[in-house]
Amino acid sequence: MDKIYSVLIVGVGGQGTILASNILTQAAINAGLDSKKSEIHGMSQRGGSVFSHVRFGRKVHSPVIPLNQADILVSLEEMETARWLDYVNGESNLIILNHRILPANVSVYPEGIIDEIKTKYKNVTIIDQESMLEKIGNSKYLNVFLLGVVSKFLAIPETAWQTAIKDLVPAGTFDKNYEAFIAGKNLA
Repeated sequence: MDKIYSVLIVGVGGQGTILASNILTQAAINAGLDSKKSEIHGMSQRGGSVFSHVRFGRKVHSPVIPLNQADILVSLEEMETARWLDYVNGESNLIILNHRILPANVSVYPEGIIDEIKTKYKNVTIIDQESMLEKIGNSKYLNVFLLGVVSKFLAIPETAWQTAIKDLVPAGTFDKNYEAFIAGKNLA
């Protein structure tokens, strides 16, 4: 794999953004790739923005994704998607969970974010949170579900993903997390 893949994972504190990036990073390492990660989770415990850059390939020199260079943007919250659009380009894949979390001191959520994104980018996958919750049973598995969707765009073997999930999710949750991963991978 000569290409360096760049995946930006964004969300709000408490959604599992960091765990998702840890799993992706470890899956790439398990596949024999050089993988680097950079994350910021400053006010994450108070519902603040959380983001993680993950880059992997034969040899990666920097964990930070340059502007307009993300291959994949994974967003666990609609408004966070809009905050990070400078990192994507016309060929990027955007995987967006249609979930809304009002920031502190904000009482009205802006409408039309996803519609606007769909008019500007051609590779947009919108994940309906409610229907996914019916499939996977609990919102705490949505981050790993989204990694299953991401896995369709990356040449990382399923065994590398499975081992990373097993090694990194909380004890006793592997089966449910792996079921969520497979559900995401199988999403039509």
